[in-house]
Amino acid sequence: MTRIISGIAGGLRLAAPHGSATRPTSDRVREALFSRIVSEFGSLEGLRFLDLYAGSGAVGLEAWSRGAGVVKLVEQDRRTAALISKNAAAIGFPKAKVVATSVATFLSSPPTAPYDIVFLDPPYALPDADVAKDLAMLVDGGRLAAGAMVIVERSSRSPEPMWPGGIELVREKKYGETRIWYGHATDQ
Repeated sequence: MTRIISGIAGGLRLAAPHGSATRPTSDRVREALFSRIVSEFGSLEGLRFLDLYAGSGAVGLEAWSRGAGVVKLVEQDRRTAALISKNAAAIGFPKAKVVATSVATFLSSPPTAPYDIVFLDPPYALPDADVAKDLAMLVDGGRLAAGAMVIVERSSRSPEPMWPGGIELVREKKYGETRIWYGHATDQ
């Protein structure tokens, strides 16, 4: 069972989708991820957070619990997107912005405003070239605020993502079968 680790919804449990298509980010990895974000930004208070390939929504909902001002969760599977909405309501965030569409479709639409933090946790089977396209669309689509943090979670056996111009790798960390890369938006 997945739970919110900290913030106003700390300790509350989240339902996870059935089957092996979704693998929620473990509590240990989420704690390390948010520790890194807080060390970088001081807090999440008021920041705009985008969770791509949201799955159970645990990462985006954790961001909301810790004070993010705007949280948008993108999940292609409609049943899973509905589960994210239920999870959000269960932890007191009934107005969560859950978008039930593919990441490519979402990224091809005009943004309403840039994000301070973007988290991508694509299925491990998704080809690396598709992840590279997602990253390029983030940059080209104007979805990144100045100095935005872009975080990619993949299998520990995956190669480093192909970062486009406009995002620079600043850190990489391995947690068992999971590897996380942290990048920053740069001036092009």
